[in-house]
Amino acid sequence: MDQVFSADGTAIAHERRGSGPVVVLVGGAFMTRHDSAPLAERLAEHFTVVTYDRRGRGDSGDAPVYEVRREIEDLDAVIAAAGGTARVFGMSSGAVLALHAAAGGSAIGRLALYEPPFITDDSRPPLPADYVPHLEGLVERGAYGDAVAYFLTAAVGMPAEAVAGMRQAPFWAGMEATARTLPYDGRVMGDTMSGRPLPADPWRSVTVPVLVGSGDAGDPHMLTGARELAELGGNFTLHTFPGQGHDIDPGLLAPVLTDFFAGE
Repeated sequence: MDQVFSADGTAIAHERRGSGPVVVLVGGAFMTRHDSAPLAERLAEHFTVVTYDRRGRGDSGDAPVYEVRREIEDLDAVIAAAGGTARVFGMSSGAVLALHAAAGGSAIGRLALYEPPFITDDSRPPLPADYVPHLEGLVERGAYGDAVAYFLTAAVGMPAEAVAGMRQAPFWAGMEATARTLPYDGRVMGDTMSGRPLPADPWRSVTVPVLVGSGDAGDPHMLTGARELAELGGNFTLHTFPGQGHDIDPGLLAPVLTDFFAGE
C-alpha cells in the first residue's frame, strides 16, 4: 500500500499490481481497494492496475466537508502518481464519479463503466427528495447501522424485512465501517436517481471512448439507465452481460475490459 496526497492534502491509499498501460479501478458504495482485488488480479496480466480507497474509506483520509470535486481531485492524484494518464473503470456510483472526472477533463484515455445506478424510468421508486440530507443526519448521529439500512431500502430497493435480517450477518460490520461515506455516493449521483430521463449535458463533453456495461439479469432500471447513457454519442458503446446482475462475476468482466482497454 502506498499513499498520494490529493489537492486538499487528504491522503489517498492505493495499491498497484502488474505491468503495462495503467488502469485505475474506482469502486462503488461500500467498496474499498480490497473489494476490487479479484478484478485487479485478472487485469494485471495485461496492465498496471491501480486500486484505491476512496476518501473516508479503508486507509484513506477525509476532510470535514465533502464535495464531489474533491473526489475527482483524488482520482486525478492517483492517476498522476501512476504516470499521468490512465484507462479507468468505474463500478456503480464509482462509474458516475469517473464520468464526472472524464467530463471535467481528467487524464482518462478510455473509460469503462458497469451499471451506473441511474433511475430514469418508473420501473422502481425514485430516491426520496431528502435522501442525502436524511443519510447525512444518520451519519452525524453515529447511527451507521441505520444509515446502511436506509441506503439498502431507499437506494437499492431491498425489502425492510430482508435488511433487518442482514443486521446479524458477519458482513454487516464491514458495511457499517464505510457507512459514513454513503452520503458521498448520494452527492455523486445528484438527481440521476429521480425517475426522470438522464440529463445529457453533463456527459456530452466526454469525448474519449466509453464502454457502458450492464447485466440483463438484474434490476431492469440498471439496464435502462445504461442504454440511455450509451445513446448519448458515438463514442459510447453498450455491452450487455448475459445472466449477470449488479454483482458481476470478475471472470466475465475482465476479458471484456481487457479487449476494450487494449484499444487505442
